[in-house]
Amino acid sequence: MLLSANPQATANPAGMHNIWLETATPRTAYPALSDAITADVAIVGAGYTGLSAALHLAQAGVRVVVVDAREPGWGASGRNGGQVIPGLKYDPPDMLAKFGPDLGARMTEFAGNTAQTVFDLIAQHGIDCDARRGGWVQPAHNAALEGLLRRRAESWAATGADVELLDSDRVAELLGSTAYRSGWLDRRAGSLNPLSYARGLAAALVRAGGVIHADTKATGLSRDASGYLLHTPRGRIRAEQVILATNGYTDGLWPGLRQSLVSMHSYQIATDPLPEAVRASILPQGQTSSDSRRVLLYFRLDRDGRFLMGGVGATSESSRPQDFAHLVRAARQIYPQLTQEFTQAWYGRVALTMDFMPHLHELAPGLHTGLGYNGRGVGMATAMGGLLARRVQGEPASAMPFPTTPLTRIPFHFLRNLAVATTRTYYRLRDSAG
Repeated sequence: MLLSANPQATANPAGMHNIWLETATPRTAYPALSDAITADVAIVGAGYTGLSAALHLAQAGVRVVVVDAREPGWGASGRNGGQVIPGLKYDPPDMLAKFGPDLGARMTEFAGNTAQTVFDLIAQHGIDCDARRGGWVQPAHNAALEGLLRRRAESWAATGADVELLDSDRVAELLGSTAYRSGWLDRRAGSLNPLSYARGLAAALVRAGGVIHADTKATGLSRDASGYLLHTPRGRIRAEQVILATNGYTDGLWPGLRQSLVSMHSYQIATDPLPEAVRASILPQGQTSSDSRRVLLYFRLDRDGRFLMGGVGATSESSRPQDFAHLVRAARQIYPQLTQEFTQAWYGRVALTMDFMPHLHELAPGLHTGLGYNGRGVGMATAMGGLLARRVQGEPASAMPFPTTPLTRIPFHFLRNLAVATTRTYYRLRDSAG
């Protein structure tokens, strides 16, 4: 097993080899902020949420400036698995029961359209990111989950979604593996190169008149009668409104926001391009997949035929080979024909919430945030950016297809690493037991 970085490739910030850095569209350099400027809206974070919000605002003629401590797509937006999956962790009947027939229905429609939102933006702005609308397979790894996935597929079908129930033969046909019992196919989903997508959003934003400042960490945020003052090491931005779009990389810029979620790392591994015979036997019709485990596995092929496998990793940063070993074992169990070495390994930071729902907050008048995508970040973060743009342009919270909720800190947040590690171990045992 090879998990060391390729010294000839550009290393990601963790010192590991992120395959997207090798295959993404070329990087554009954006200058650091070195002056005092003004804007209608300042956005902290150049991931999908911030870039999508800024793009929507710029297209509406709003003067918008985005700052990022690194560069567009540096965080999880450029280091995820590239799966574009609609929906939430909850199924449509759960949404109706939890939020009522009106808001629950609007939330379900919004969540069901997040993948469409991504592919529409790609088409509208001509973003070159290897986008493919091949669908997503969620297979059941044991008998206990078959009923749940059947009900999930049926509930989405009732909303008009293009889905298909899969028996054992059909799921084996689509996956190229007999490791699963049954499942369902959601044809609304697809895949892309996640870093190319982030870079494409950034380029579209600049074409629309927006401004990006990279290598510009937001170090302070204050408010007075004229709006907000966002401080950075070498400059500052005066803005009427601010969006915090930092998700799993949220720090202490605004009190309590970091304590409202748990950040953990999604680990990924990849092979070199597979021999044609092996490549043709794995996901032969071009779908992506993530399974029914509580500590799920997600996998796909990229444009060049590399096999990618991902799953939940540690809460703290680590690049030890043993931290990725469970992914290698799982890949070989699902695909015994996959004898090639895994030559790349990397991770990005995702944000989890206690209720497994994304959170939309107005932290103070004119200060907004959307975060906590719980593993559905490509579609949901993009769509949430659009909602944030609507909010700062004056659309009332009551008209939104997603509730604006008060900020709530997680009790005993300082124990989060221990709690997450314990919960992950417990869930893995339950996954093994069935």
